[in-house]
Amino acid sequence: MSTANLTRDEAARRALLVSVSAYDVSLDLSSARDGSVPGFATVSTLDFTAAEPGADTFLDFIGEVHAVVLNGVDLAVDDVVDGPRIHLRDLATSNRVTVTGTAWYSSSGEGMHRFVDPADGETYLYTQYEPADARRVFANFEQPDLKAEFTFHVTAPAGWQVASNGAGTLAAKSASAAGAERWDFARTKRISTYITSVLAGPYHRAEDLWTADLPAGRLEVPLAAFCRASLAPHFDAARIFEHTRKGLDFFHQLFEFPYPFGKYDQAFVPEYNLGAMENPGLVTFTEKYVFESRATDAQYQRRANTLLHEMAHMWFGDLVTMKWWDDLWLKESFADFMGTLAVAESTQWKDAWVGFANQRKAWAYLQDQLPTTHPVVADIRDLEAAKQNFDGITYAKGASVLKQLVAYVGFDGFIAGARGYFRRHAYGNTTLQDLLTALEAASGRDLTGWSTRWLQTAGLPTLTPVIETDGATITSLAVHQEAPDPLGGGRNLRPHRLRIGFYDRTADGTLQRSHSLELDVDGELTEVPGAAGLPRPALLLLNDEDLTYAKVRLDDASAATALAELGALRDPMARALVWSALWNATRDAVLPAAAFVDAVDRAAAAETDIGVLQMILDQAGSAVERYAPAVQRAQLRARFLAAAVRELGNAAAGSDQQLAWARTVAAVGRRTPEANRFLRDLLAGRGTPSGLAVDADLRWRLWQALAANGGAEVPELDGELARDQTASGRAGHLTAVTARPAVSVKEAAWERILHGRDLSNELLGAAIEGYRQGPAELREGFRGRYFEALESVWASRSIEIAGRIVGGLYPSDADVRPGTAAEDHPVVVITDHWLTTHPDAPAALRRILLEQRALLLVALRAQLAAV
Repeated sequence: MSTANLTRDEAARRALLVSVSAYDVSLDLSSARDGSVPGFATVSTLDFTAAEPGADTFLDFIGEVHAVVLNGVDLAVDDVVDGPRIHLRDLATSNRVTVTGTAWYSSSGEGMHRFVDPADGETYLYTQYEPADARRVFANFEQPDLKAEFTFHVTAPAGWQVASNGAGTLAAKSASAAGAERWDFARTKRISTYITSVLAGPYHRAEDLWTADLPAGRLEVPLAAFCRASLAPHFDAARIFEHTRKGLDFFHQLFEFPYPFGKYDQAFVPEYNLGAMENPGLVTFTEKYVFESRATDAQYQRRANTLLHEMAHMWFGDLVTMKWWDDLWLKESFADFMGTLAVAESTQWKDAWVGFANQRKAWAYLQDQLPTTHPVVADIRDLEAAKQNFDGITYAKGASVLKQLVAYVGFDGFIAGARGYFRRHAYGNTTLQDLLTALEAASGRDLTGWSTRWLQTAGLPTLTPVIETDGATITSLAVHQEAPDPLGGGRNLRPHRLRIGFYDRTADGTLQRSHSLELDVDGELTEVPGAAGLPRPALLLLNDEDLTYAKVRLDDASAATALAELGALRDPMARALVWSALWNATRDAVLPAAAFVDAVDRAAAAETDIGVLQMILDQAGSAVERYAPAVQRAQLRARFLAAAVRELGNAAAGSDQQLAWARTVAAVGRRTPEANRFLRDLLAGRGTPSGLAVDADLRWRLWQALAANGGAEVPELDGELARDQTASGRAGHLTAVTARPAVSVKEAAWERILHGRDLSNELLGAAIEGYRQGPAELREGFRGRYFEALESVWASRSIEIAGRIVGGLYPSDADVRPGTAAEDHPVVVITDHWLTTHPDAPAALRRILLEQRALLLVALRAQLAAV
């Protein structure tokens, strides 16, 4: 195993030996605008103690080491540097070590990312570390339980905005570099290395202030928001500050623990690998949340959710941090839950839990059915495993399980436990047991059994109604639970507190809830008290109001109602849950893909929740391209495109629904050459529906569809780029160019993706997206080359870039061969052969392949069932 891949056991041994008090870090970014300069000077001084004088330990640093001084003694660099580790031997009780070196600018979004804005040529820097990339910027003990106080000093070009976790002061002109200035930042509270942060560049900055009168006195928190200067005309800082202030109001009232990190900056940065990162005092977000083109209400809600998710981390994650990545859920599950709660309680989006049920939980349901699923409390043996555990289990399943916990201990008991948890463990590190102890003390409940069944076992339960009737009357109703253990065999039957909704047709033709029953489900079969004697409803919905975490089946009569009349169901949460049930049935080969697409055709126009509409339109597209058999696909695609064109014309002018349908036309049009004339008409403004803004984002979607169909040439695409010299325009152009349906185009894209080094993380993703467009036959010749390249890609690229390549280029666009088993498909066979012949390949690489194989099998089985 590479020494860059720190193991849990190594970290535990180091934590027993070392306690860190402070870091002093100096970074010289004065030459950042010179693209020929690959790195920057970094000096890191650490004060720490050793529990065993005379023992040895090591620092982490990925860069070039120039000098190491331990307790006043210069160490021979060649003797102490071993790849990414700097060995420190014969420690004293109290120690000071200073490491001087050069760190490298990144184009992968890991460490110190450097970006040159194509709009104006300006250079922008920011850092991103989670889980372990602070070592790409300064030497440190890279593990979450070795917290310390940090003081940063940054030298940067004069006139730049520079920010870090603490408040900054422009100290002086730099003596070391002409035209540069040094910034000194206030010492932080005790935090982990992975949430330290630096931002530098000619960023646009907006300011505000949040105040509150607390029992301990008046609290003032300065607010700032940053974006690139070229994005400033699109930057709605006032709205961002509004949600920030509402969030701080909400969490202070809820947690009764004052925001502990002084200022609250929020930076929207380019080419960001994540949605956001909770660095205390300097939260970073993807600049995709700065909307250059028209955005739907669901996009604004998603941004608000992310803002408040990160804010929740100030308490869950920053103030109190997990000891090791096994307990990543201690911050991410809570932030996912608290972010949605805060949106629902403190903003205009009171139906935020509808989006959670339909979108976030779909992510969890998919992840939980993969062979790599894991308990919410995971077994994370090393940093590579940690990197891959930011998944639907840790976030969305964990948050769903917390909804069960709140129902079990009561909301008041849950919040009282959280308050006690913060007070007891402030600025420290915790494990699952620490949280359970706090919740048990506050609620008076023993949570051992609940934790074992929900947090420490894996798998997705399926709940199915078992109904017996005597004509129109129910004689018995039971809930059948199926919960196979995906890891160890057997079953993981779990307790569920849920509601059952009875929905019937009303005089006005709508479907309304006529009755509701609430009960505890446990074991394989649970009888429903009070159901006998009730009229058999048109639609029976298990887990009504989405109280538990489970995949729900519809009985045959309810499924028929849903497929024919889902648009008549008035309750938005019930509608979202039925859509979820239908989609899960489609993926599970229970419902043919064509039936799902037809349901979308019939009911989507009545969907009032724009987030749900966007989700089901995307799912319908996937149903056509992945889950429908090839013999049905062209006809089904044509029907779906016709529906999208129809509803684009019917939607209210300027509405979010109109924009969603326009985006769907572009998406489906990527595989439909017959749509080229309509796509060109939209681009040219001929017959454009009233109110539809064919702005930069929509234009690139349309161009990409044309290019994928062979309907656009490079000069046309270059002309569009000349009109849109922005970062998003550059990425949109690259996708369109690589989408063209020619083997030579795919060959050029393949070579650039695998062997080039000129693509940043964002542009690499754009190239991969374009490569995957067009008929699958264009890529068949690359299958063998893909598997031949896996080991070299993983060895030569960072885990972020390697993961994008391995996952993005997997040959998943394969169709079933009638009369053969899904497991006999050539792509599955070659994947199995590679996994069998490479048992010692890195676990993170094997995980990607196992997941891609499983997703392909799901698609092939759905195709087979519909043939």
